[in-house]
Parts: sequence; C-alpha cells; structure tokens
Amino acid sequence: MRWRRNALPAVLAAALSVLPPGRRNGYTHGGPTAVTEDSLSGAGGTAPAPDRPEPPSTSRPGEQGAHTAAGRPDTGSDRGEPRQRLRAWAELLRVSALFSVPGDALAGAAAVGRRPGRGTALAIGASLCLYEAGMALNDWADRDEDAVDRPHRPIPSGRISPAAALGAAGVLTAAGLALAARAGRPALTVATGLAATVWAYDLHLKHTKAGPAAMAAARSLDLLLGATATAAGVRAPGGTSSPDNVAAAAHRGLPACLPACLPALPAALVLGAHTYGVTAVSRHETQGGSTGTPLAVLATTTALAAAVLRESWGRAPDRPATTRAKAVTGPVARRLDAGPLGKVTDPVRLLAITLTGAYLRTAGPPLLHAALNPSPPLTQRAVGGGIRAMIPLQAALAARAGAPVTALAVMGLVPLARSLARKVSLT
Repeated sequence: MRWRRNALPAVLAAALSVLPPGRRNGYTHGGPTAVTEDSLSGAGGTAPAPDRPEPPSTSRPGEQGAHTAAGRPDTGSDRGEPRQRLRAWAELLRVSALFSVPGDALAGAAAVGRRPGRGTALAIGASLCLYEAGMALNDWADRDEDAVDRPHRPIPSGRISPAAALGAAGVLTAAGLALAARAGRPALTVATGLAATVWAYDLHLKHTKAGPAAMAAARSLDLLLGATATAAGVRAPGGTSSPDNVAAAAHRGLPACLPACLPALPAALVLGAHTYGVTAVSRHETQGGSTGTPLAVLATTTALAAAVLRESWGRAPDRPATTRAKAVTGPVARRLDAGPLGKVTDPVRLLAITLTGAYLRTAGPPLLHAALNPSPPLTQRAVGGGIRAMIPLQAALAARAGAPVTALAVMGLVPLARSLARKVSLT
C-alpha cells in the first residue's frame, strides 16, 4: 500500500511529461509568445476564417497533419500577394471612377449628330488611358502630402513605388496619344491638349487657384475628343475616306478640329462647369471646414440641370414621335408643351427630363449634407457623388442631342460603377 502511494506521483509526472510543453491541463503556458494550433478557436491565427477556405494541403499521401502552423500563413500569403498587388494598382488608378469616362466621348458623338463608330471607340480608349495616367501622376505628385493625410494610399503605404507610379503615368499617356492618332490628326490635336492639361494640373496647377479651371478644361476637352474623333471618322457621301468638313476647313486656313468641335461646345461647357464644382469641393476633402463651397456648387448643379432642359429642344426640329403624341393627347398635350418643361409629351424629351432628375438626385443630397456638416467624410462623399453624377449628366446631354439609344447605353454604366465603388474608393 505504501509502494502504491509512493509510485502514484511518479506515474503522474511521467504522464505530464508526454504532453506538449505549451499546453497542459487545457491551458497555455510559457507566456505570451506561446503559439498554439487550435482549429476550432483559431488561437494563434491558424484557423481558417468562415469565409476563407483553408489552403489545400501540399503533403504527400499519408502525411496529413504533418504541416505546421507556421507553414499555413506562408501558403496563404503566397497566394494572396498577386491579389494584393492588383488591389494596390486598382486603388492607385481609382478604377471605380473609370465608368465616368466613356460617356464623355459618347456625349460628344451625340452632340455632333453622329452615331458612335470606330473613331468613338478610339476616343474612348484614349480617354481611359489619359484618365488613368492622370490618376497615377496625381498620387506620385502628392506622395509627400498623402504620407501625412492619407498614409493608407498605395504609394505612402509602400505597396507601389513612386518610380512605378510615374512610369505608369508615362506609359498610359503615350498609349492614349497613340490611340488618338489612329482616329486622325484632329483627334490627336485635341488629345495632345488634353494630355498637356492633365500633366500641368497634377504637377503644378492643382495647388493654385487655377486648379478647378484646369480640371474643367480637361473634361471639356475629353468630350471634344469624342466629338472630333467621331466626326473625323465619318466617310463622305461618295464613299471616300475624307473626313466630313475637315478638309474644307483646312483649305480655308481654320484649325482642322474646329468644325467638328463647334456643335459639341455647349455640352462640353456644361460638363466642364460640373467638373469645376466637383474639383472645388475636393480641395477640402481631407480637412473639411468649407460650407460655402458645397452650397455654391449645389446652386451650380441646379443651374446646369435647368440649362440642359432649357436648351434641349431649342434648335431641334419636331420629331415624328412628337407629332403622333400630340395627335393622340390633343389639348392636354398642347397645355403640357406650353409649360416650362417644353414638349414633355415627346418620349425623348421625357427621357432627358428623367436623366436630368437622376443627375440632380445623385449630386444634390451629398452636397447639401456637406454644406450642413463640412466634415472630411461628408466632403469626400460629396466628391464621390459628383463623380458618379457625371454619368447621368452625360446621358442627359446625349438625350438632349436626340440620341436616346446612346443615352441609355451611358446609363447602363451606373450599376457597374456602383458595384465597383463598393470595393475601391472613388476619392
């Protein structure tokens, strides 16, 4: 009996020595540096998250469980590195704002009374390249400022080097000019002015009083690029490839791009004015504190919407749809057409009114909230709303020019922009 009492402690000590040194009696020992592997609780960060499957095992058959806890994070990081790099470039280039670019060229094509064609597609490609070049150059130029105000941005956080961002800006600019050159010399002329404006804004004008005007000029030139490229690509009635009115203008000593740009100037000015307001608000998005600027931009937005509706059908001839609508609705239609909105019985006119309302609905409330509470988050939200509002504004301009199909195609970009904006910030 005495032997059993003396042997019991020795047996317990031998059993405890078999357990791992960091895990005895269900508790962790060894201080805060001890790392345990627990597939249920996730202690030590080794358990897979509910929405992230565990990496597949690379062990040979019969060796399941042979991999250690230290080996799992290495496998996950190797798989996630390309995705993280891709996300960093998406943040640098602000790809969620890309869907506001194609509408410039499409609205320009509608403004000159042409259907989108090869020249329009080349103008869209050139616009996308130059837009992304401006985004990369913007972050390169603001890398020191972002290190203080936005340390999470790709360059100050070290995810993208300044040299890579500057190189991307140069390559994208060259690609944009090459695509514009394919659309003809007039389009290349406009694209060169657009590229020069983008680089001047990012490198110097952004921090001056001329910054909003430079950004407005860039957006206006982008719409004129689409108008010029589309008009230059139209074949003459005889089937020749000579551009419409461009050669005749060259013989008269006028700039080759001027005749193609003139019909699109009103739409370009409207889009430029909206861009001026968005840029003016964005100058306060990191610090906030401005109440007058959002209010002034809200008034400008309302005035632009009224201008779109007022000028929509001033010079346009009556369409067959309008005549049929009047024949059906009779006196009611005549009373409605005499109102402040004009020929509301025209389906295209109704589309323009609807798209203009969507423009106001997208840009207006965030500006009002930023005016009531000029904090950085609400100011940034107002900037994002202004960027998103460019799409319905472009669609309204296309509808005003009598191109409902183009207007609906531009509005089709809204769901894509909205879904991508949830993943990558617009500002």
